[in-house]
Amino acid sequence: MLKRDQIETFFTRLRQANPTPKGELDYVNPYTLLVAVVLSAQATDAGVNKATAKLFKIADTPEKMVKLGEAGLKAHIKTIGLFNTKARNVIRLSEMLIAEHKSQVPRDRAVLQTLPGVGRKTANVVLNIAFGEPTIAVDTHIFRVANRTGLAPGKDVLAVELALEKRVPEKFKLHCHHWLILHGRYVCKARKPDCARCAVADICQFKGKTLVQ
Repeated sequence: MLKRDQIETFFTRLRQANPTPKGELDYVNPYTLLVAVVLSAQATDAGVNKATAKLFKIADTPEKMVKLGEAGLKAHIKTIGLFNTKARNVIRLSEMLIAEHKSQVPRDRAVLQTLPGVGRKTANVVLNIAFGEPTIAVDTHIFRVANRTGLAPGKDVLAVELALEKRVPEKFKLHCHHWLILHGRYVCKARKPDCARCAVADICQFKGKTLVQ
């Protein structure tokens, strides 16, 4: 497990490489961000962006989405995996936002998780990106990086999330999610990590490092 000074170095280097990291899902407001994150489950951000490019031009509020209807929504997202279930969830969560939250996305993780298709990870992403909360949404990339490097080992995503919350210095928490997911997506890849261009390879504790000597 990385020591406190190593964690400081870890995030200092990621910040130097990318001072203001951004999520890769396209959105126009908190509502469309919520929809995009729900659609991104078991799908690529690029695939979701392609499907929502036209969708968000005609349905960027809960009212417009409900008016579009489940069948209309399916026509836009049929290229995304599990689109039938996702369409049903998006229409239902839109109806709930209208009926229970004055059409606004709630700034509360527990409340967000009452919406169809919204789990802890989705809620954390929305809170972080839409509202600037220092939440850490652990996906497969972050889970891998946290365990592989020794940053915050854990047996499941919740354990890793809680370990990161405890171990990551406050000044890094706002962007922690983005730095780790981008690092996992483009450098510390699942099958073949690109250790030769990794900014933290020297402090990483991965036994299978492929760093060129």
